[in-house]
Amino acid sequence: MKSSQRLSDLQALSADQLNDELLNLKKEQFNLRFQGATGQLENVARVREVRRDIARVRTLQRQKTLQPTQA
Repeated sequence: MKSSQRLSDLQALSADQLNDELLNLKKEQFNLRFQGATGQLENVARVREVRRDIARVRTLQRQKTLQPTQA
């Protein structure tokens, strides 16, 4: 349920907004990895969520680049 809602939110974004979102997610992923290495990470499930969100954004970016050629 949560991922489908997240997906619909991401689909509404433009290519530039997707790039910004990807940058933010990568920064968050770095911070989570750093917290995990120092033993300060409290929500270990967030690492998985961020990794999957990155994959969603990359998939949508790829779809948007292929979309004009398919039409």
